[in-house]
Amino acid sequence: MVKLMKSAFFEEEKTKKELVDFILTTPQLSFGPQCEQFETTFASWQGRKECVFVNSGSSANLAIVQALLNLGKLKKGDMIGFSALTWSTNVMPLIEIGLVPVPIDVELDTLNISSKKFAERLEAFPLKGLFLTNLLGFCDDIDVVRRICEEKGVILFEDNCESFGTVYKGNKLGNFGIASTFSFFVGHHLSTIEGGAVCTDDRELAQMLRLVRAHGWDRNLKSAEQADLRAKYAADPFYGRYTFYDLGYNLRPTEIAGFIGNSQMLYADTIVATREKNFKIMVAAVQKNEAYCPLRFDHIELLSNFAMPVICRDQATRDTLVARAADRVEVRPIVGGDITQQPFFKKYAPDAIRSTKNPNADFIHANGLYCPNNPELTAEEITIIIDVLA
Repeated sequence: MVKLMKSAFFEEEKTKKELVDFILTTPQLSFGPQCEQFETTFASWQGRKECVFVNSGSSANLAIVQALLNLGKLKKGDMIGFSALTWSTNVMPLIEIGLVPVPIDVELDTLNISSKKFAERLEAFPLKGLFLTNLLGFCDDIDVVRRICEEKGVILFEDNCESFGTVYKGNKLGNFGIASTFSFFVGHHLSTIEGGAVCTDDRELAQMLRLVRAHGWDRNLKSAEQADLRAKYAADPFYGRYTFYDLGYNLRPTEIAGFIGNSQMLYADTIVATREKNFKIMVAAVQKNEAYCPLRFDHIELLSNFAMPVICRDQATRDTLVARAADRVEVRPIVGGDITQQPFFKKYAPDAIRSTKNPNADFIHANGLYCPNNPELTAEEITIIIDVLA
């Protein structure tokens, strides 16, 4: 069977040998210089000023929401728009922290929020923020979405966990909002086994993210930042390292994750290029098959595809495709599907929110799936996938 993922990370055997040597020789396995080096390298690669490395992509989502709340950019009770077609931990932090999650439908041909869908929802709900998911490497007109956010005073932040490296209008996805989150889970573009990050150009936000990451204390801040905080709050020298300035968690990664991340960054461009090449080969089969809804991506300069999506025109076709794939190609639903159909959302969302309609996300939930795309696919495996899709 062609699996969604083959290895824990790219060049696994070589990296594991290097990791063994590192573990045997390093004096420190808790957060330290490897993690800090990864933050610097990743921020540079992404084209952002700051990167805050955490222990998972879900933690990154939690951290950005908490940091915005701590800074007063958002407040409890604010309505925050989110992509109806997404993953659970985009929405759960909003609920857990006391914000009101408002689903926004996606476009059927891009799987993502468009400016049209956003504007429609904005007319009905006074949104203070938009947590936009760049799904599977795709986007819609996110530049226009950003412009609307700027005009309406809506804070835009992105979940870019599935679009590592995608370029739209000369800019990488993840660089359109005030901040963006990334996942380095084993099945994602770049793996540290478990891991995540938040990238931003806002230094105040980055400082708060580092507080949120580590209990609310200043342990991993720059010396000048520590001195300013301790002076502001008159922190006793004895308690300086154990003063908790704001709400936080323990979301710190380990040096093991940092080391793997630094090793994997050597292959980042190769991983992105290979995923795009695979996607272009496989999508040709999808676009020729009239049983599937067409995908639109000619507006995207570089599409770093997470997995190959297929939207069937009806559920019977999807069921037939699932049966064809059995024991040949691993297939899954398109991420969490329409999140408003998930039990946790029905339990916690207010009645007025639960009653909103998201017809395209609902259609994709019923009729969509995705197939493997990873940088280790062989030509033979791609042929098998195409045969199943055809």
